Amino acid sequence: MGGKGNGAGIGIPVGKNEEVVTDIVGLTHEGEGVGRVNGFTLFIQGALPGERVRAKVLKLKKTYGYAKLLELLVKSENRVDAPCPIYKQCGGCQLQHMSYEAQLAWKRQHVVDNLVRIGKLEVAGEGAGGTAAGQDDSVSADGGVASIASGRRTAVVVHPTIGMDNPWRYRNKAQVPIGMAKADLDDGASGSLIGGFYARGSHRIVDMDACLIQHERNDDAVRRVKEIGSRLGVTAYEESSGRGLLRHVVVRTGFVSGETMVVLVTNGTKIPNVQAFVEGIREVLPDVRSIVQNVNKKSTNVIFGDETRVLWGNDVIYDELDGIRFAISARSFYQVNPAQTVALYRKAVEYAGLTGDETVIDAYCGIGTISLFLARRAGRVYGVEIVPEAIEDARRNAELNGIGNAEFAVGLSEDVIPRWREEGIVADVVVVDPPRKGCDQALLDTIVMMQPKRVVYVSCNPSTLARDLQVLEAGGYRTVGVQPVDMFPHTVHVECVVGICRVDT
Repeated sequence: MGGKGNGAGIGIPVGKNEEVVTDIVGLTHEGEGVGRVNGFTLFIQGALPGERVRAKVLKLKKTYGYAKLLELLVKSENRVDAPCPIYKQCGGCQLQHMSYEAQLAWKRQHVVDNLVRIGKLEVAGEGAGGTAAGQDDSVSADGGVASIASGRRTAVVVHPTIGMDNPWRYRNKAQVPIGMAKADLDDGASGSLIGGFYARGSHRIVDMDACLIQHERNDDAVRRVKEIGSRLGVTAYEESSGRGLLRHVVVRTGFVSGETMVVLVTNGTKIPNVQAFVEGIREVLPDVRSIVQNVNKKSTNVIFGDETRVLWGNDVIYDELDGIRFAISARSFYQVNPAQTVALYRKAVEYAGLTGDETVIDAYCGIGTISLFLARRAGRVYGVEIVPEAIEDARRNAELNGIGNAEFAVGLSEDVIPRWREEGIVADVVVVDPPRKGCDQALLDTIVMMQPKRVVYVSCNPSTLARDLQVLEAGGYRTVGVQPVDMFPHTVHVECVVGICRVDT
C-alpha cells in the first residue's frame, strides 16, 4: 500500500506523489470514487465502487486527499467504455464510464443518503443497507399518490429513478464558451475560434465539434458559428485581459417545433461585419428563426448580461411540452431535457392530487411551465417569480395556450403570497421549484404559516431538498413520496419530485 512519496503530514498516513492501492467504497456527489488508505479518505476521479485501483496521491488536506487513477486492478461490473472521445478531458459529464442502469441506482441512493443524513427522515425499505428498490409491501399501485393525499405513511417512499430509453442527445440548449486556438494566441493574430466545455477543474476550453448529450442541431449551429466567426476575423473574449469580443455561443432548439435560436454573447455592443455574420448563419442553418446578441461587459462567470437585442428574426422560438406551447426567449429558464421534463411535471401534477377545484400557488413559476401543467387540472393557479421578464413570458404562454385560470405576479414569494392571502386567496396546494440553493427560509415560514393541505417540492439539489424538508416536517408536514427523475444522464445531477402532506389531513 505504499510507494514513492515525499512523506506524509503529521497524522496523515500517505504522502504527496505516493502510489497507493485502495478499494473504492462509494462515489462523491461530484462522481469521484471514494477510497481509504489506513482510514484516510482519497477521492479518485474515474474510479467506481467495487473496484480496486492503483492511484497516485496528488493533493492532501487534513482529513482527505485527491489521487489520480493509474491502474484498475479489479474492475466493476458497472464499468463501460465512455463513447465520447474527449470524455476524460471534458468536464461536462462525470458518469459516462458507469452503465446507465448503475447511474440510475446511484442517483436514487444519493437522494436517499441526503434524506437520511441531512433531513433525518426514515426511508422505507432501507433497513438492509439501502439497496432496496424504494418500495415496500404497503406502497399502493398508484405509486403512493393516495398515501400523499391521506397522509397515512410514516416512512418516506423513494421510488426508483425514472430514466430515459435513449439517454443521449437530450439537451435542447448549448452554452459554449469561446476562445482562440493556441497558435493564434501565440502569434498575436486573429484566427480560428474554438469552443467547447471547460476541462475538469479549470477554465481551459476543450474544443469540440460534437457533444453526445447535445441535440445534433445545437452541435451543428455552434460549429457553423465558429467557422463563420473565424472567417470574419471575430476575436474571442480572454478572461485574463478582458479583451476580445465573443464570449459564448448559446443555441436553443425546439424538439417539437424544430426551430433554432442562436445567441451571440459579446464583450461589447459592436460586432464587426455583423450583417455578414447574420447572413452566414442564416445561409447554413435553415431552421434558425432567431439570431440574438446579448451584451455582457462584466468580469464575471455569469454567461448573460442585462442587454439583449435581436439581430434578425423573432425574439423567441416556440416549442411544446405535453401539448402545451411555450415561447422561449434568449434568457428564459426552460428545462433542457424536454422528454424528462414531461415526466417530472406529470409527477408533480400527480402528487398535487388535483380534482379540478383546488387553488394552487406555484412559488417559483419562471415562464409558467409547471403552472400551465397544473392549470389543466386545478381550479385556479397563481404563479409568482422575482424576474419580471419571466412573468411576461408566463403571461404570454398562458395566452398562447388559451389558459385563463392562471394568474402571475412579480415579486418574492414570501412577500406576494401573504398579500394574496389578505385578498382571500388561500392555497390548497403549494408547488415550489427553487434553484440549487433551495427555498428561502422566509418562503418555508410562509408555507408553514399558511398550512396548505399539500406541498409539492421539485428539487434539483438533494442536499438543500433534505434541509428544507426538515423545516416543513417541523412545521406540521409529512414527507410521503419522493420520485427521482434523471434529467441529466451521464452527469451527477438528479432532480426529484416530492409529495408532502399536512399531518392532520
